[in-house]
Amino acid sequence: MFNLPNTITLIRIALVIVFAVSLAIDSVAPFTDGVSHIESLEYKGWWFIPVTIGNCIALWAFVAGAISDFLDGYLARKYNLITNFGKLIDPLADKILVSAAFIYLTYVGMCPFWVTILIIFREFLVTGLRQLAVESGVVMAADRSGKWKTGMQLAYCIACLVHLGYAGNLPEPLHSLSIGVGGEWLRAIFLWSSVILTVWSGLHYCISGRSFLRG
Repeated sequence: MFNLPNTITLIRIALVIVFAVSLAIDSVAPFTDGVSHIESLEYKGWWFIPVTIGNCIALWAFVAGAISDFLDGYLARKYNLITNFGKLIDPLADKILVSAAFIYLTYVGMCPFWVTILIIFREFLVTGLRQLAVESGVVMAADRSGKWKTGMQLAYCIACLVHLGYAGNLPEPLHSLSIGVGGEWLRAIFLWSSVILTVWSGLHYCISGRSFLRG
């Protein structure tokens, strides 16, 4: 059970704790009247100096978690280390990581409340379907649409965390992609792609698990 891919997955869960604690200790104040103190900062040439240490640690903990998401799956497939434990715990670790990030982004005003509710609802729904499948002796592994959904969600969260963690303290073109119109468009693309894929993959799981729902 505790092979290398599964160990990496468990490390990702530990990174969620680092992510949450870092933000709790040294978090960015929530937006006021739609404008945060982050947006008021101007680029001063201080490359890669974080706004706060807490946000910096949270960003890189999240990035490490996102990388581990792809790494454990790659290693499991390449070395034939796929286990039922991995099929169940890997998607669960993704859900915990993404949900924690979206809750925080809603708190600071960078993600609409309904989007976070939709994403968490989809995760609970799929988890319930998986539990029904397990009781029937079947393991429902993550499908391709679910993986794309996770990828878009991770990309959106990272883009927002870079914006919150470093604000204007980035060299070009990263500065424009973080603070400027380009950054707003990039985050919007990631966000709406996440919403569409969340709904699509959720419907796909419901269709695939309709026999368990009937039972």
